[in-house]
Amino acid sequence: MGELPLHGWENFYVILGSSAAALTGLTFIVITISSGEGGSFANSPSARLLGLRAFITPIAVHFCAALWLSVLLSVPGLTVTSLAICLGITGVVGVMYCARVIGWMLKALVNYKPFVEDWIWNAFLPTSAYLCVLVVALMLPTRTLLSLYLVAAVTVLLLFIGIHNAWDVVAWITTERHARRYQRRDTDGSRDSGGSDAPSGDTVAESKGARHSR
Repeated sequence: MGELPLHGWENFYVILGSSAAALTGLTFIVITISSGEGGSFANSPSARLLGLRAFITPIAVHFCAALWLSVLLSVPGLTVTSLAICLGITGVVGVMYCARVIGWMLKALVNYKPFVEDWIWNAFLPTSAYLCVLVVALMLPTRTLLSLYLVAAVTVLLLFIGIHNAWDVVAWITTERHARRYQRRDTDGSRDSGGSDAPSGDTVAESKGARHSR
């Protein structure tokens, strides 16, 4: 088949690809914050690794997926057939990875009970995005123009999924660490004087909901 009608999309994918590459650095910031004392899944090394796989590593994966799609749609002389094959492979790999992430999230239930928002942004939306890429690969030969707009929409969605999840993890870690600090202060005060003005141990549980009311 002939070349794709990609004229006019250059600036769009340059902006999107540059943003995805730059925002990948957010993942390193999240990992740095989570590695500190009081970070999420701090109960054991295995629990911390599970939390990293389920909630932090996918952030980098989604940013890289947005970067990959931006690069793919910027290749000169790209044909409908070659793009369909690349999108099909991307969709299959993405769906398989999301299935593994969901499995890790289910295992993480021992240490952390995900909110509905966690399931939406970490499981439902990413899986839907990669499924859409797979569907686009199938419909590309017959509905080329619509497919190009769908790929663009999916790329933007993956970028915003990464941004949201990075912020979500940092916000949760920050509120949990703050709550644990007051919990320790409350415990120490109870031992010394039998009471304290600091918040009670329930603050830890309350902090987990704080990020959803920000």
